[in-house]
Amino acid sequence: MDAFQPESIVEKAGITSEMTGGNPAEFIKELARSFASHRPSIAIGGGSAGASSNGLFNLEAIYALNYLVGSVGEEGGIKLNPGSPWSDVPSTSNVGSLDDWIRITEQIRNGQTKLLLLHGADPIHGLPDSVDLRNAIIQAEDLMIISFSPFLDDTSALADLILPDRVSLEDWGDDISEPGPGYQMVGLQQPVVNPLGDVSPLSFPDVLLTMAQELGKESQLPWSNFKNMLREGSDALFELNRGSIEASTADEFWNNLLKRGGWWDEDFTGPSYVQPSAGLLKAIANKASDPDFTGIGMGEDSYYLMPFVHNTLLDGYNAHLPWLQSAPDPLSTVTWQTWVELNDKTADKLNVKEGDILRIESSKDSIRAVVYPTPAAPPDVISVPFGQGRQYGSNYATSGNGNESSNVMDILETTQVDGTGSLAWAGTRVRVSKTGESISISKLEGDARAVEIGLSPAEDIIKTITPDHLSDHH
Repeated sequence: MDAFQPESIVEKAGITSEMTGGNPAEFIKELARSFASHRPSIAIGGGSAGASSNGLFNLEAIYALNYLVGSVGEEGGIKLNPGSPWSDVPSTSNVGSLDDWIRITEQIRNGQTKLLLLHGADPIHGLPDSVDLRNAIIQAEDLMIISFSPFLDDTSALADLILPDRVSLEDWGDDISEPGPGYQMVGLQQPVVNPLGDVSPLSFPDVLLTMAQELGKESQLPWSNFKNMLREGSDALFELNRGSIEASTADEFWNNLLKRGGWWDEDFTGPSYVQPSAGLLKAIANKASDPDFTGIGMGEDSYYLMPFVHNTLLDGYNAHLPWLQSAPDPLSTVTWQTWVELNDKTADKLNVKEGDILRIESSKDSIRAVVYPTPAAPPDVISVPFGQGRQYGSNYATSGNGNESSNVMDILETTQVDGTGSLAWAGTRVRVSKTGESISISKLEGDARAVEIGLSPAEDIIKTITPDHLSDHH
């Protein structure tokens, strides 16, 4: 474990005395002492920590800290979840990785895939452009594409047939929350509005059930419609004779399930503790590796690219909705546009200001984005939101030009997380350059600059202090 001593990692982690207000190694040691002494402590990893080539190692190392301080299975610590209350329904979803999509793209290109069903996904917009799924689909000679998207998107635009699914407010559904609350819980969704006018689309599950009947596959999918399938799940919960709903008949149970929107059993919890395997920390340490930033390289003129999920547009799924396009980002308050956040000192070094258009280039491609300087950004990091850059869809999703609406996915490297094959979306380095163009940035905040904390008398009205500081004054 010598390689992980604070003195050995401060430089590699980019932790400076300016950040910590003193010796960085001592800061890490004090943080470790505080984490170990204030129980229960929880170490939570995710986001960019798991989105580089060594992301699996990072997350395993982070969550192993919970075993070190005894937080696993404790109140206020890490609560483990039980399995599904239904024997034939898993409690965790099987999410496809980038490696899976690369394989699927090759199968389409080689003619091995003859039918592509698209539901709840826009992979052409949502995958790195270098995967080249669009060209694989266009060039496929014998491929039938059926989209169930209720709104046109980049992948549905290539479909041979579109069977619009019902939107969530019009449809039935159920869900096992992931992660859960530490006990068994099932959520139930029911329609709250009818489809517009004389439009009455079948939901995606109903289409599959109808196809099963027409193909003679009733034994595998025996339900006449999705609602009846959910009702059978309700009957199975009733037979358990436990949980939050008390009922004397299956019909009464179903009605109460609809009223409550779900079922749960706080007494049916997950395991209180799982013994870690012998040599766990050593096994994790042996996986240690530096993140892979191949591509444009680590030159002084390059920056770490940190994409992030848009507050309302998410990954672009909601880009067709004007209300969500006009909802301001909580920090920058930018709306309708693709912006790039960079440290204001970095902006000064590049001689750019708010509203200038930057060209952001990786080894794969380039995009443009409007500059938003902020003191909150690290000097060597630039951040760009997902969500914009749609080529097909409503005017709200596609009306922006290349200076205002770009898809950051287009420039991501196809680096994968070692051990999972998932996209290392935080594993791209980029160069930036001025275009000489400027536009007005669409934001709700004023032009007031950030000021240093502690210089205004008004700040004394409300002060936050530590518990130790409070005890010293009483």
